Amino acid sequence: MALFDLSSSWMEGRRCPLAARGYSRDGRKGTLQIEYGLLTDPAGRPVAVRVFPGSTGDPGAFTEIVQVVRDRFGLEKMVMVGDRGMITSARIRALSQLEDGTQRPDAYGWITALRAPAIRKLMADDGPLQLSLFDQQDLAEITSDDFPGERLIACRNPLLAADRARTREELLAATEKLLAPVIARVRAGKLAGAGEIGVAVGKVISRHKTAKHFEITITITDTALAVERRQARIDEEAALDGLYVIRTPVPASELGAPGAVTAYKNLKHVERDFRHIKADDLDLRPVYHRLEERVRAHVLVCMLACYLTWHLRQAWAPLTFTDESPPAQDNPVTPAQRSRQAHTKASCQHDAAGRPYRSFRGLLEHLATLTRNQVRFAGTRVTVPMLAEPTSAQREAFDLIGTPIPLTLK
Repeated sequence: MALFDLSSSWMEGRRCPLAARGYSRDGRKGTLQIEYGLLTDPAGRPVAVRVFPGSTGDPGAFTEIVQVVRDRFGLEKMVMVGDRGMITSARIRALSQLEDGTQRPDAYGWITALRAPAIRKLMADDGPLQLSLFDQQDLAEITSDDFPGERLIACRNPLLAADRARTREELLAATEKLLAPVIARVRAGKLAGAGEIGVAVGKVISRHKTAKHFEITITITDTALAVERRQARIDEEAALDGLYVIRTPVPASELGAPGAVTAYKNLKHVERDFRHIKADDLDLRPVYHRLEERVRAHVLVCMLACYLTWHLRQAWAPLTFTDESPPAQDNPVTPAQRSRQAHTKASCQHDAAGRPYRSFRGLLEHLATLTRNQVRFAGTRVTVPMLAEPTSAQREAFDLIGTPIPLTLK
């Protein structure tokens, strides 16, 4: 099983052949960018990375990475996990098609999720997906004629539903608060004309992306503005709060329903790797290189560094706040829980020897104090290398990665 996701980073300069305008996952609209797909194992350990032009869409990148896995890795059977925007119906057909054009559905399995319109269709007209399924449980496996040969695993998280409902109401209230001054200006005659009123309203309702939930009415005389909530549309969206459906052709004998849900939720590990690559540790962005091969090399080096970081985080877990043994989840729909040991670390802040626990970044900064100095004796040209005396935490950090720390020269 492998997880795949796509991200982007903006470019400095305009001469790189890979640089193009596209959907920016960094929120940098109007800038040239590159995109890169990261392939990991289920634990989020980086396996491979591939750079794409900045205008590449998720489905196109997914098709290319599948071809690379087939040709370069030589894997005959595999399950690919991707988000709902990446594994489309066309890509699903490509997954099961061999090089000679024949169809073999069992060659490459996949796990993804349904989009909201497809979920609504399953719920409409007494369809197979009804909220009564979740009266006694929060996970149910269903089938539908619209998805032949596939398993549909419906999940409902009440906590997520409550959080989304609260967030929606806060955004609607914030939008109404911003609209109040615009309505007052129209009533006072300080803002007139359908065009100008529409521009002013558009700026407000686009700020929190709530335009679809409001009905805007401008009178014929362009002297009055009425704003009302589209309650029917709001209720329609609220019906899907906390509800998601996993789809996969992998048979239950090979992967149970909880395992399929867990595999899809493991995409969070790829997102975590992107955070480490782009911001937390490695600062991939922005990219200053111009030549295509140097851009690809830059991204590859960052991926290799992410691989090293992944192993360091695992090895140094006893010295950090990392949960060393997170409890297994019997129900993958519920939020993940921390182990008792992790709670103890967070509350005590120190280990049994009295040493403070640190974040991964804090541990790196502590290791950076282990310096090597060149000491010159006064009046001579004799210099002697002197290593700083390591702390017990520094010694243990090197022991945990199997690299004995050099002894201090005296």
